Amino acid sequence: MTIELVDVSVTSPGRNFVTLKITTSDGVVGWGDATLNGRELSVASYLRDHLASTLIGRDEDRIEDTWQYLYRAPYWRRGPVTMAAIAAVDMALWDIKAKKAGMPLYQLLGGASRDALRVYVHASGADYASLHDAVTAYVESGVTAVRVQTGIPGLGQIYGVATNKPGAKYDYEPAKRAADGSAATRPVEESWDTRKYLAHMPGVFARLREDFGTDLRILHDGHHRMSPIEAARFAKDIEPYDLFWLEDCTPGEDQSALRLVRQHSTTPLAIGEVFNTVHDYQTLITERLIDYVRSAVTHTGGITSMKKLLDFAAVYGIKSGIHGPTDISPVGMAAALHLGLAIHNFGIQEYMPHSDTTLEVFRTSYTYDRGFLHPGDAPGLGVELDEDAAGAFEYTKAYLPVNRLTDGTMHDW
Repeated sequence: MTIELVDVSVTSPGRNFVTLKITTSDGVVGWGDATLNGRELSVASYLRDHLASTLIGRDEDRIEDTWQYLYRAPYWRRGPVTMAAIAAVDMALWDIKAKKAGMPLYQLLGGASRDALRVYVHASGADYASLHDAVTAYVESGVTAVRVQTGIPGLGQIYGVATNKPGAKYDYEPAKRAADGSAATRPVEESWDTRKYLAHMPGVFARLREDFGTDLRILHDGHHRMSPIEAARFAKDIEPYDLFWLEDCTPGEDQSALRLVRQHSTTPLAIGEVFNTVHDYQTLITERLIDYVRSAVTHTGGITSMKKLLDFAAVYGIKSGIHGPTDISPVGMAAALHLGLAIHNFGIQEYMPHSDTTLEVFRTSYTYDRGFLHPGDAPGLGVELDEDAAGAFEYTKAYLPVNRLTDGTMHDW
């Protein structure tokens, strides 16, 4: 059988998603996620205008060959747009293969290596009191791992900190539209002061350990805001509070920066949600400069390449921490769950529940229970796009915010 139809859907049930649909000559449908937050139309165009015609008539079973064809043929390799497009095709082909085999995808990847996937959830607050309330609600629900972010005294809105009222569902979408919900015309600008951050956060972790004890796994994201020496100081300062990991402490482009952090601290490090290929990790893995791989299946070329990356990491004792925010569609989340269930070196899975509106458009079979996820046993990925429902939500332009230091200088994420 061969690929007969390739369709691209851009829909916005609460936020923007790009979904690829591949239909085979015998009528089997596979779904792939190509969402790239703030640049969705770039990937949609890449798929529609450049890849779709090259896929028609190809053997849907030749997944590895198709991946290499899409990666090598254009000459212009790597990058988030290219790799998100390849990922969508790869997911859809694995979805088709598993559906034809009549089994969930994880069975084709070697079967389950565990019963379920431990997740970490997101808790944040403008101050410690609201953060404490959010963490308490999660702990009481059975969650064992929480990423914590909090406001910094003297600064305004900070990337990664939701403004939800205590007890409300964590619902944070960093890509902003206009105040009335219409299309944005430019990014929001947020202020940042690293000195205030470095002075404030260790005390937050100290209070969390005092209030919640040593059993709770605490994670924190630095969002690439520290220089190498600042990150080294911070990682050392927070050692007494036993973080599960410190994520993205320095800008992702400079792999050598993590050498300095490693020299000064034993705090576990995670990085990679802005990475796209194994080449971005080569130094980090072979020199054991990180402990967790943070890429998303959606942004790293799909299941085929992500499994190779994680197998490579396993040789060096490095585990997975696959990116799983709400700007990864339920299709992309399902791909991460099937892969995480199958690999040997699973570490933890990020989990931000999609909105009820999103789940009206994407029908899912994965399940969540007291801090653990399972991809389900439906054939394939176990996620389908309701195309009629998707048609009711038109794309609306949104931008991720930009960061400026308090002196007005543009700053790294």
